Amino acid sequence: MTLRRATRHISVKDVAAHAGVSFQTTSKVLNGGGTVSELTRARILQVASDLGYVPNLQARSLVMQRTRTVGFVASDFSDHNLSRFIVGAEHEARRQAYGVLLTSIDAEVSGTEYALPALMERRVDGILLAAPQMEDDRAVAHVLDKTLPVVSLYHVPGGGVATVGSDHVRTGFLATHHLIEKGHRLIATITGTRARRVTQGRMRGYRRALDEAGLAFDDHLVEEGDWEIGGASAATRKLLQRRPRLTAIFAHNDNMAIGVLSALREMGKRVPRDCAVVGCDDIDMAAYTLPPLTTVHVPFYETGAQAMRLLIEMITTGSVTPRKVLLPVHLVVRESSGGA
Repeated sequence: MTLRRATRHISVKDVAAHAGVSFQTTSKVLNGGGTVSELTRARILQVASDLGYVPNLQARSLVMQRTRTVGFVASDFSDHNLSRFIVGAEHEARRQAYGVLLTSIDAEVSGTEYALPALMERRVDGILLAAPQMEDDRAVAHVLDKTLPVVSLYHVPGGGVATVGSDHVRTGFLATHHLIEKGHRLIATITGTRARRVTQGRMRGYRRALDEAGLAFDDHLVEEGDWEIGGASAATRKLLQRRPRLTAIFAHNDNMAIGVLSALREMGKRVPRDCAVVGCDDIDMAAYTLPPLTTVHVPFYETGAQAMRLLIEMITTGSVTPRKVLLPVHLVVRESSGGA
């Protein structure tokens, strides 16, 4: 028997009428509750399926005072690491039956003028932030509703927002300490944008590893590479012009490490015999460079999932108390640093 209708939205009343059960009982069953016999429950659910019943989330949100929707503000969708974070977060939201409203902001835009107000106007239950533009924007704290749960991948000024991320100091330390253990003493580093907190954290880790090994920090062994392959390639040439005897380079992300490998090859330098290279992030391509790239694994997918779990927990409990969660990172040793 086919009861499906295509001309209008099927309501709870329609399901109740066809099932021969009261509206109240039908509503409870369709919302996952109700104390009824298994036979009655099965009949209601079968009729709902046959009719093509779809829950009215707007009506449900008016009753529950929740939309079961979270807002997601991100920066550049073309960034592979960010996409892994987004996928992890979206999968976790879907697993917990939450919808996601996703919006992006440009590199020069903070998001306080449009993105955040637009999401709050749509009555999202919480907001997830993955936009580095916001980490030094003091306007963000003023725009956000203080009663709205918010979790960010990056620091937000004011200390009122929960954060989930990785220990960037540990990341820089692991990469540099590994090169020191390999016997290197002149270790250069190519950084991302120096104003970024991730860069500053990885630099602290780099310097800590040098200090613990009794090696002096040399500012001439540091060059900015702007997170890009081309920038890192140019930075590699500058470093070798200033310090031609350097034997190792730590790049603050794998994209830049690829630029380092390219520049070294063009300059006739053998990796790792003449110069060892370590990257950071463990992108998929890292295992397939020539030679395969030693790197520090940063759990982007898991970070997204954890951030969403924390956000939904805050929504469920009504807590807006800020917390800081750091997920572990680990070194992945390959041929570019000399192997294990």
